[in-house]
Amino acid sequence: MERVMTFTEALKSGSLDNIRTFPKADLHNHFVLGGSREYIFGKTGYEIKPITKPLDSMRKMDAWSGKYIGDHFNSPEGRRLLIEATFAQAKADGVTVLEIGEDVWGLGMFFHNDIGELIAVFQEANETIAPEIELRLQIGLSRHCPVDYLEDCLKHFWGHREFYSIDLYGDELAQPIESFIPFYEKAAENGLVLKAHVGEWGTARDIVIAVKALHLDEVQHGIAAVWDESVIDFLRENKIRLNITPSSNVLLGRVTDMEHHPIAQLYRNGVDVTVNSDDVLIFDSDVSKEYLRLYQSGCLTSEDLDDIRVKGLKHQ
Repeated sequence: MERVMTFTEALKSGSLDNIRTFPKADLHNHFVLGGSREYIFGKTGYEIKPITKPLDSMRKMDAWSGKYIGDHFNSPEGRRLLIEATFAQAKADGVTVLEIGEDVWGLGMFFHNDIGELIAVFQEANETIAPEIELRLQIGLSRHCPVDYLEDCLKHFWGHREFYSIDLYGDELAQPIESFIPFYEKAAENGLVLKAHVGEWGTARDIVIAVKALHLDEVQHGIAAVWDESVIDFLRENKIRLNITPSSNVLLGRVTDMEHHPIAQLYRNGVDVTVNSDDVLIFDSDVSKEYLRLYQSGCLTSEDLDDIRVKGLKHQ
């Protein structure tokens, strides 16, 4: 009988095809930018090119998004295509747990203010393209939106058990984190996993403030924690998971290079970390590539990465 290759051996082989045969989670994926460029090209003939060198500001990332995404998919049909492309990408990459969702403002713009329609579009894409993938449907909040507007949008989402988590993203300094406390209290009442983007552009202390204010279960990014031992201790002791996106951090200039990515120090100090894609279309960052880049850079060993992979597949 032929011996089955292990994940550590797949990493050492340097073959993405081998790595993609192993189940993995993607818990930090913005589906608008998270899909398969091949799928989109096949459906539309439209080519989306990733960036190839680090950007020095979010403004330049927004410019890329405006050029390649912009109004090209700004319709219900376009939104559905991006959702389908994300499942196609995840399937090709061997992702078996995928956490994605819609911005609350997208309900009115793309789904006729019908929460049932929104849920059905995600579930149908899941069942049609990749039924083997566990969909963890997320509610997305932008820090840039006024609080009263978000409150009005969210009333459509509460009480729907199809949603697994809630996430807050955008400029970390756009509004005080305390502005979102009522939403997170309501989300907790609805049994959602509580997540927020913090510690990507802000400080280590911002992470602690956000976790305490919103009672977060998980942090998207959180890499600034590496600069404060007390924050590392806080995350470890409170079992706060960090869903990290290495290529994104490097290409946005938050980390100098893959070899010195903070994920290694965080992991070796007992913080629960996962490896994720963030925005596949812009960063060329599917999850298998992230594992291989971390391994080939010497940031983490193949055994470390297999441990991270396995833990990421489990519910906290």
